[in-house]
Amino acid sequence: MTRALELPETARALNRYGRRASGVMTGGCVLFVPAAGVALVAPGEPWADDLIGALVALGVLVAGAGAGSWALARRMRRVLGSGAWSAHAAVAVRSMRSTEAVVLRSPAGDALWPLEVVAMRQRYEPLRPGPDGVMWWCGDPSRGGVLAPPGGGALIWTRPVKHRRARRRIVEQAAGTGLLGRATPVQPQARVLAVQVPGPGPTTVPGPRVSLVRPPESDTSGAPTYARLAAHAGRQAVARNRTPVRDRNRRPEADVREVAWWRVRSLRRAAGFSRVLVSLAVCAAAAGAAVIRPEGSGLMKLFLVAIVGVGALAYSGHHLLTRGIPAVRLMARAAHSPVPVPRRYVLLHDPQDGVPVLVVFPSHGGPHDLPEGLLPLLAPGTGKHPWLGLPAEPTGAVELRGWHDFSAGGLPFVVPRFERRALWPAGPYQPAGGAEGAALLARLAPPMDAPAADASDVDAPPADAPARQKGDSAPRASL
Repeated sequence: MTRALELPETARALNRYGRRASGVMTGGCVLFVPAAGVALVAPGEPWADDLIGALVALGVLVAGAGAGSWALARRMRRVLGSGAWSAHAAVAVRSMRSTEAVVLRSPAGDALWPLEVVAMRQRYEPLRPGPDGVMWWCGDPSRGGVLAPPGGGALIWTRPVKHRRARRRIVEQAAGTGLLGRATPVQPQARVLAVQVPGPGPTTVPGPRVSLVRPPESDTSGAPTYARLAAHAGRQAVARNRTPVRDRNRRPEADVREVAWWRVRSLRRAAGFSRVLVSLAVCAAAAGAAVIRPEGSGLMKLFLVAIVGVGALAYSGHHLLTRGIPAVRLMARAAHSPVPVPRRYVLLHDPQDGVPVLVVFPSHGGPHDLPEGLLPLLAPGTGKHPWLGLPAEPTGAVELRGWHDFSAGGLPFVVPRFERRALWPAGPYQPAGGAEGAALLARLAPPMDAPAADASDVDAPPADAPARQKGDSAPRASL
């Protein structure tokens, strides 16, 4: 059995989490240094006492948060180092009386596991399983474990929902979404995405042959055909559009082919101008407040705000000059390309970070065509509704323009246009036949087995749950 921690993506994700926790803990301890310096420079001053108290309190909070995350990273390492990943049909459930919850269906298809997410909303939101989602799990559902999107490249700790009424309410909501009737995901231990062979590149292993008389929607092979990906994209779109949201993009933005790039609203946002303006506003507010000449603790608070504003301005300005502006110039250059390349597309969302991805197919073909390439996109909508502004249909025709500039790895930069509107890429155009493309396709639409048999008894304990020590009770999702 391959341990979850032996997967390179999982090991890298855990190392990133541990480094981030250590950095936060170190940052909290560093705040004690200026507090000690102020105590030495101005002992007994009223304003100094206020500043020292604020720095110490902030340091304790930050260091405590870092220590908690570091301990959680150690716990994740133990679980991932002793167990294997398993794939589950999953649905997110919001509970008013608890934090975010995720309900997994056991691989046997006869039980539901309600789990409470232990993560800040900012970390969890991009990884939230969609109504047609698949999640990986490693751990014991009666004690807790690690949840990840397919691929194991981002990790979240979860624990069982404690209160019986909350479990019942959460399971009822999950069962109402049809979770028990979904197809069973192919398990990570049984998946063969690609075989590395000597030569110029990896060779994709095709799935079982599919009869040509089979309708596109029933393509259940492991191969990422147009039919299978289009069906998956259609389910995502239906779920996303259940709650209509008014498009808040206001007036149509300018066409970059007719005006300078800095006059295009979405390109300014992609470059990072909004972060620079917010930092400037903080600095201006601090400067305006300084004119009032506050004294004592008010002066110290203003000093801290000014430090934060200047630091944010330096960071955002450096990002704008070194990364933002060069990137949007490449986008604008690609959009100016006079020759469009027509293609078909399937619009999917990466469960690892929520990024929309165009899966590109030949312009003329059938339901069993394999993809040519993948293009990650910058979400054009708002923070709460990032999909606003994406194509209305999950499949259709697209024009690709660009092919002038290339990344360090030789990948081209292209810009897609839909109905005279451009969307901006989050990276270069990736070939679908490469190792990275195969891994991304596996995350976008994980292979599924036959639909699960209907199960009405969600009280039954999971038949495939990990072995428990003596005295542990099996998890029950009671209705």
